[in-house]
Amino acid sequence: MDSRPRETDAPGDPANGAAPPPAAAVAAATGGVEITKPRNDKRGYRRVVLPNALECLLISDPDTDKAAASMSVSVGYFCDPDGLEGLAHFLEHMLFYASEKYPVEDSYSKYIAEHGGSTNAFTTTERTNFYFDVNSDSLHDALDRFAQFFIKPLMSPDAVLREIKAVDSENQKNLLSDPWRMSQLQNHLCDENHPYHKFGTGNWDTLEVKAKEKGLDTRLELIKFYDSHYSANLMKLVVYGKDSLENLQNLVENKFCDIRDVGRKPFSFPGHPCSSEHLQILVKAVPIKQGHTLRILWPITPNVRCYKEGPCKYISHLIGHEGEGSLFYILKKLGWAISLEAGEGDWSYDFSFFSVVIQLTDEGQEHMEDIVGLLFRYITLLQSSGTPKWIFDELQTIRETGFHYRDKSPPIHYVVNISSNMQFFPPEDWLIASSVPSKFSPDAIQNILNELTPENVRIFWESKRFEGQTNLTEPWYGTSYSVEAVPPSIVQKWVVKAPEEDLHLRKPNIFIPRDLSLKNIEEKVSVPLMLRKTPLSRLWYKPDTMFFTPKAYINMDFHCPLSQSSPESAVLTNIFTRLLMDYLNDYAYDAQVAGLYYAVNPNDTGFQVTMVGYNDKMRTLLATVIGKIAEFEVKVDRFSVIKEALNKEYENLKFQQPYQQVLYYCTLMLNDQAWPWDEEFSALPHLEACDLGNFLPHLLAKTFIECYFAGNIEPNEAKSVVQHVEDVLFNAPISVCKPLSPSQHLAKRIVKLEKGLRYYYPAMCLNHQDENSALLHYIQTHQDNVKQNVLLNLLALIGKQPAFHQLRSVEQLGYIALLRQRNDSGVRGLQFIIQSTAKDPANLDARVENFLKMFESTLYQMSDAEFKSNVSALIDMKLEKFKNIREESAFFWGEISEGTLKFDRKEVEVAALRELKKEELIDFFNDHVKVNAPQKKILSIQVYGGLHSAEYQTIVQNAPPPQSCEITDIYSFRRSRPLYGSFRGGVGQMKL
Repeated sequence: MDSRPRETDAPGDPANGAAPPPAAAVAAATGGVEITKPRNDKRGYRRVVLPNALECLLISDPDTDKAAASMSVSVGYFCDPDGLEGLAHFLEHMLFYASEKYPVEDSYSKYIAEHGGSTNAFTTTERTNFYFDVNSDSLHDALDRFAQFFIKPLMSPDAVLREIKAVDSENQKNLLSDPWRMSQLQNHLCDENHPYHKFGTGNWDTLEVKAKEKGLDTRLELIKFYDSHYSANLMKLVVYGKDSLENLQNLVENKFCDIRDVGRKPFSFPGHPCSSEHLQILVKAVPIKQGHTLRILWPITPNVRCYKEGPCKYISHLIGHEGEGSLFYILKKLGWAISLEAGEGDWSYDFSFFSVVIQLTDEGQEHMEDIVGLLFRYITLLQSSGTPKWIFDELQTIRETGFHYRDKSPPIHYVVNISSNMQFFPPEDWLIASSVPSKFSPDAIQNILNELTPENVRIFWESKRFEGQTNLTEPWYGTSYSVEAVPPSIVQKWVVKAPEEDLHLRKPNIFIPRDLSLKNIEEKVSVPLMLRKTPLSRLWYKPDTMFFTPKAYINMDFHCPLSQSSPESAVLTNIFTRLLMDYLNDYAYDAQVAGLYYAVNPNDTGFQVTMVGYNDKMRTLLATVIGKIAEFEVKVDRFSVIKEALNKEYENLKFQQPYQQVLYYCTLMLNDQAWPWDEEFSALPHLEACDLGNFLPHLLAKTFIECYFAGNIEPNEAKSVVQHVEDVLFNAPISVCKPLSPSQHLAKRIVKLEKGLRYYYPAMCLNHQDENSALLHYIQTHQDNVKQNVLLNLLALIGKQPAFHQLRSVEQLGYIALLRQRNDSGVRGLQFIIQSTAKDPANLDARVENFLKMFESTLYQMSDAEFKSNVSALIDMKLEKFKNIREESAFFWGEISEGTLKFDRKEVEVAALRELKKEELIDFFNDHVKVNAPQKKILSIQVYGGLHSAEYQTIVQNAPPPQSCEITDIYSFRRSRPLYGSFRGGVGQMKL
């Protein structure tokens, strides 16, 4: 596929009479600049430049529930001083701590969390971006705190030392991650004098040990770096709120005018990172995970220099295509490839790389030379066939329509995207950026194609099969690799000997929507209606009354009891859904390109068909999917490829991060019907294509379809579609599906923990190389209940930031230290998640208990005003409007699939919050959460990493402490516990 991010949705072809409307423009307040914006965008925009040269974009959205801001600073790890790797990233961390105006440590993050918001930052090669969102009424105070990052931050010696440990913990988390390892290897194999060569994250060694060895004081270097680089003229600010543009401008001028402008010129790193010795190379690397990946890269002219022409978009659209005649189509037919992505990768204004990334099958691993040969043959085809304008026109139409009908996104994502754009594009293009190529330039396209040559190529080939065959080690992550020369003459031999296959350009896209009109729907309901119910299916329907876009959302849940009846059944159901997607791909890939997205996935009751995007061609695509189910045949060659890919996925589960492992164990213990992955993995080798062929009629022999249709679709059309589905699957002369008996409807049941008892489950990390340990401390509180829900929500809101600050920032237990709510099919609770090399899981468990004792006094001492402020923040969060059809549908579908059907949940819970008293919150805490509370139910899941293997031996050999019970067998534990009743019933939605 084309690996560049697409707009949320897509299309309209002028040739088909569906040309998108011309782009709207909004006049900016300064310099007469017109900012191109989507036609249907009602928000106000204003560009402002402050006297200190800080450039800002203000966005006024009177309908917003959330305000947000993002500051992009033109400083990244490319600016790190030699020998202080990670300093820019470390500074990003430090700015969150405190400032002269707000000297109490963590007061910024605490304010944001207590007012319904979130905050974060990231550091890249040349940029550092800080951002937050908050309930809209709290923007003024949040901005005041945020601005102090860039005015007078405090960098106390104590905080500096603690945060170096946090940076080190973040790096520890990444050490066994293949994406981080392979990215650094690409950086490593380039010119040592170019900053691209650098290690950007930093760790304890670079920021503390080596700094001291050189006689450097890291804190003083940090302050020097800040004073030198953080200049207002290098910053771009976006502020999004419900105030008028005038009020937002006054606010920004008032809060940000004191940022210093030291007149620093933007850093530039001219020249490409790769000198001639880093081209024409084949790098064999050993990954952590199973699988084979081929990355073919070329240094190219950055697309940002000619973004109106968009040559890389044109080329990636063709090289990444998956339809008939494409490179991927041929590689898939030969059984050599699982996936293919193409597009511009790492880039700046000075350099860029075009990459083609192919996931190989085992057989494809044996044909690397043929695959590279076919790729170059396809590039030659593109070079020689000219640049057909109809392909550019089609791409432009898809992109332009996608821009005009772009879904509204959460403000926090929107501001980050725009502040990043502001660093590269002129003001008129801050919103549209490079997303819509608008000038057809065959020369620009040809110029990039001419750079994709054997003379410029870098090939990175990753496979566990290279273990023992490499002679070099990348210094930061320890990746084993070797390098060999691949002169153009060798590549040319690969081209000649590659199999003769019919590579050709793609055909016109039939899924580009022609009809973008809005339906005239009389039913103006705010919640889903049950439109239709038969013994075969049930149809829920919710028209679009909020977004007014030509899009729809369809979900069809196929309830098949046999799908989860055994580990073998679960695996076969999984393979069936993957094969179905595989068979559809040649035909339906164009639908995704054109903004009509679909997926078929297994779930806990069978499998699910989901579609979202333009409604115009949705019925056509759905009919094709249902037709494929009805006439499904198992193709032996594709079964083998899917089985092989699934086998690698199971093998790679042991390389999950420890915090992911504790989450997995928790789900396995609480969910009565979950099969363990190792049992599924054991079943897989014995399954053949004939087993799936035999299984499928039995799987579909008992089926009930739960349907949800939403958006720009009329009720009669929704009924008609579901009737068609029933006719094809149930009412055909030879039908594959039979109705489900009422007694066979599935109910997901959750284990009920015992009051006053602490269960704990110790396990060694599945990957013995991983030094990280992890803890999940789960406190089960109640089953879905309005009053208790809001008490739990409020407790989590008040406790989230203090837990993070104490466990992560003060005690430095690990980079991942979270307090979150947990909801398992309506069974609620709190969970602490910590990943650490500093402490073993039993020790982490004790630190959680200690935090709860500290938090107890915080709760008891909370003033009435603080309590009311937190309640008000939670009410604002609950009343937040949905941004798009996906968000709305996810909420309503959650109620349907869980069987709770509380479509008015938000309103009912807000009403309960308005009546809530502080004493009720304290009582809830004392009953369910407080240390040694009589009603308390605890499950502590402990994964021990390599550094704590001795502690693991100790805990499994020792007798359980008082009021504790060690779980030695997950399935015996599950069988021995009572279950909560399920909300999900049969056809009549009765309660079980």
